[in-house]
Amino acid sequence: MTALSARLAALTKRKDLSLSRQCELLQVNRGRLYYRPLPESDLNLKILHLMDQHYLDYPDKGPRRMRQWLARKHGIRVNLKRINRLYYSVLQLKSLLPGPHTSKPTKGHKVFPYLLRGMQIEQPNQVWQTDITYIGMTSGYLYLTAWIDVATRFVLSWSLSNTMTSEWCTELYQQTIARWGNPQIVNTDQGSQYTSEEFAQAIIAGGKTKLSMDGKGRATDNAFIERLWRTVKYEHIYLNDYADGMALRNGLDTYFRYYNFERDHSALEPSLPCQHFLI
Repeated sequence: MTALSARLAALTKRKDLSLSRQCELLQVNRGRLYYRPLPESDLNLKILHLMDQHYLDYPDKGPRRMRQWLARKHGIRVNLKRINRLYYSVLQLKSLLPGPHTSKPTKGHKVFPYLLRGMQIEQPNQVWQTDITYIGMTSGYLYLTAWIDVATRFVLSWSLSNTMTSEWCTELYQQTIARWGNPQIVNTDQGSQYTSEEFAQAIIAGGKTKLSMDGKGRATDNAFIERLWRTVKYEHIYLNDYADGMALRNGLDTYFRYYNFERDHSALEPSLPCQHFLI
């Protein structure tokens, strides 16, 4: 639940304020009090899970080729409009090939230059990366975001949510620096959550940290966090059929502890992230 949703829920319990006044105080449309989003259909959930898994092995495939693959391999024949929505809006995927991408800033949002090209990343807290990924469950899905220290591969923090907002990403960053201190550079993609004024100011406030963003259409610039998603899904998510968010949260908590303190990393010597990060 976002901070705005929490405040909205708190205000609705006030008997001395009308619904119109509550929404006026929060500066939100009154329709938010009554709107209940419809869950994805069983077919859409199946398509989401299949595309999410297939993308890890074939990140060059866009919606058109995904649609062809679903029809040929799984007998699922749906129109391209549906695949586009699920691929871009829900999964937030972006093909490695040139073409339209959804990790774009909202109109008016500022894009920062990519600062990691040619840089030797060797020290803890030198560069952090973050991203958002889709996590499927037995019925429904959630989004996972995390912060990783690039030099040590240490997962600094993570969070689950049913929506992707700049507020969610900003709050997790603030919690992360409160525990681990400020990095020299933060690297993200050009998604609207990260190009928002709220998120950008949280990063650069105080002048201790620089904000770096992937080049347009360059999905490999944020490679370390993308590799983390692949590892988490293959080693944990796809091996466990989680029924709900609570079970998923508990499972991920166990896995990330294993990832940081027990799982060997061939790129590290010694091989555990916890042996490199200053805990």
